Amino acid sequence: MSDTLRLSWTAPADRWEAAAPLGNGRIGAMAFGGATGRYALNDATVWSGTPDGPAAALRDVIAGGAGPERLAEVRSALAAGDVRRAEHLLMSFEGPYSQEYLPLGDLAVEIEGARPFGPARVLDLDEAVLTETLVVDGGTVVRRSWVSAPAQALIVEVTADVAFTASLSLSSPLRAAPHGLGLDVEIPVDGAPLHETSVEPPLRYAGAGDDVDAFAAVAVALDTDGSVDAAPARATVHGAHRLLVALSTSSRAEFWWADADGEWRIASREAIRDRARQRVDAAARRAPSALFDEHVADRRRHARARFAIGGRREGVWDVDRDILHGADAQLRATVIAEYGAYLLASSSRAGGPPANLQGIWNDQLRPAWSSNYTININTQMNYWAAPVLGLDDAFEPLLALVERLSRTGAAVARELYGARGWVAHHNSDLWGWSLPVGGGHGAPSWAIWMMGGVWLTHNLWDAYEFGGDVDLLRSRIWPVMRGAVEFCLDWLVPGPDGTLQTSPSTSPENSFVAADGQNTALGLTAASDLFLIRALFERASAAIAVLGADDPLTDEIDRALAALAPVGIGADGRLMEWSAEVVEAEPLHRHLSPLIGIHPLDVLTRERDPELFEAGVRLLDARGPGAMGWSWAWKIAMRARIRDGEAAAALLDEALTPFEGDATRHGPVDGSEWGGLLPNLFSTHPPFQIDGNLGFPAGIAELLVQSHGGLVRLLPALPTAWTDGDAQGLGARTGLTVDLTWRGGALTSATVRSIRGDERDVTVAYRDRRVELRVPAGGAVEVPLDRLVDAAALAIGARDAR
Repeated sequence: MSDTLRLSWTAPADRWEAAAPLGNGRIGAMAFGGATGRYALNDATVWSGTPDGPAAALRDVIAGGAGPERLAEVRSALAAGDVRRAEHLLMSFEGPYSQEYLPLGDLAVEIEGARPFGPARVLDLDEAVLTETLVVDGGTVVRRSWVSAPAQALIVEVTADVAFTASLSLSSPLRAAPHGLGLDVEIPVDGAPLHETSVEPPLRYAGAGDDVDAFAAVAVALDTDGSVDAAPARATVHGAHRLLVALSTSSRAEFWWADADGEWRIASREAIRDRARQRVDAAARRAPSALFDEHVADRRRHARARFAIGGRREGVWDVDRDILHGADAQLRATVIAEYGAYLLASSSRAGGPPANLQGIWNDQLRPAWSSNYTININTQMNYWAAPVLGLDDAFEPLLALVERLSRTGAAVARELYGARGWVAHHNSDLWGWSLPVGGGHGAPSWAIWMMGGVWLTHNLWDAYEFGGDVDLLRSRIWPVMRGAVEFCLDWLVPGPDGTLQTSPSTSPENSFVAADGQNTALGLTAASDLFLIRALFERASAAIAVLGADDPLTDEIDRALAALAPVGIGADGRLMEWSAEVVEAEPLHRHLSPLIGIHPLDVLTRERDPELFEAGVRLLDARGPGAMGWSWAWKIAMRARIRDGEAAAALLDEALTPFEGDATRHGPVDGSEWGGLLPNLFSTHPPFQIDGNLGFPAGIAELLVQSHGGLVRLLPALPTAWTDGDAQGLGARTGLTVDLTWRGGALTSATVRSIRGDERDVTVAYRDRRVELRVPAGGAVEVPLDRLVDAAALAIGARDAR
């Protein structure tokens, strides 16, 4: 079709980082293409560990002496300036590491004697289907692959104008045994991250004393006009002109994620096999066209936003020629924004777990950083684009994870810190891990950070603000948000000047030079803590007002806000990352945590505090342009928020350069080496992490539309190189979407739509001019560009109207 955006590769994938990603939020497949037809398989619920892990680890940490009394010792040591004693004491608060996201297996659908013809692989981002054309004995074979959410299956459809022979096989890197045309897979009950080299075995399977049967099943069903020779976990199809392969999975953890904890305990292996088997049998009985049409309709139903920067979107774009080495920066921006939307929709769907560090795609038994949920930036960034792009279905798994964290984290807050509410630190996993990790030897700079849950609640608030769903706020968002507020109220302590501060406090993964000349992360209050807590308290007050609640927390919040320590400005004019001026250990540090008030929060704006805002801009300048995947994405979004489109465009160009090195190794994270894009457009440090890919569309959208601070700003940071373009369906706060068109760098049309059931009053701004509009419930209003007036005149008119 000519009305879709498609990516093409001229050859089959020769490695995982060149394969094409397919997914439905639960089942992931990396399609290599070519005659061998390899699909590297994942199931989003296949993690090492069990639901009992977090509670057991907390008991061990408490038994080791950690708890409120030791926290008091830590605070006393910090007050006395003894950061080394504080570091030593805090390591006793660390549990083991969170669990591993694991590969499930491989499917091969090999066409004997085949070779690629034309583009080896074409991935349609709008329809989420991979198409390959092969040549066999002078005839043509077409293989189409997609992962259907309605069918809960990977579908491989092969059609040909000549008879062909296909060989199918299943395998797994985990302990697995054939079961018919499928696999029974044992899942490790414990796993250690790659950097913990002393752990033996690094993946431990259930043994004596383990009261759990961690298990997954893979099932395959076929429909063909050829003959089939079947054997355990393999089959050969002879003389076929058509072949449908349906593959599905299930796991014990799938029951648990669905809140069926009792079934997790008692479900038999046969029940798990049956769930996978029923899915593939149902798919194989249906016509391929019906399966495909259902899949495409489902994908289109969950797609709202569209980008055409430069005016071009639809077409077949050669990844190597047009994107990795292309000269059209506008087309590259369009494709990377659309690809990010595709990846989020493919890796996160309601009813399943959220996208992890690699989305749902991983081929390593011990992936980088366990491919877990890293919640000091990465998981949050994965979902920045969801409300902006209208991917509400993709957002729900994040909410489900935060709800689990609020349960496991309540025990951690109470037992470890003597606090109300709930807490999460910097790592989590499928099971809702909320303890600090590190095993008693993790550096406090990353292990001792108590704001992970607080930051996640801001993602939830964004979903409410963009969608305007008060029922969702009342039933699911406010309960976890309220718990985060309770924790922060109890976590704050009076500082020497009488203001409320946090102790212990770290600025994620950064450090400074202490009085003894050695690096430390402790001893001072981090600016990121103060911004996160201030924004949380302000948003909690707003939530209470929206819900019409008479909440006893209101007075506590008001008192805490009044006493909360301010963020300072250093002698060099930069915003201070900590509560005192220090010698920075890494002046170019990749994390922008002290600037979190600018983005993704909005508590530090030019209008609200011009002096501190400009100090923040100076700190951003000092961090330099260099980065890797997610850090580039954050810098792009940050530059967009401060309305510096030129710097944002330059950063995006850097981020989209091809990475030619070894993508499987761990590169340095000190800024000495930059990442880039892999052959399949995955963003890498190295190694690959999906947060960069998912963060790019959020930053690109921020250049086109912003809606914080009570205004909908159109083209607030349009780069001069983006001369023409269109964007449709971009989300704006209070339940709005925006369509806009620009030509020659100037806005030519814009339409504001309501996605809510009530009319909305909105102020729309373009450059230094504004107009007030009333958008009818479920309706649309075209922005009258000829009625835009300067902001001062609008303010006078509003005053006179009063």
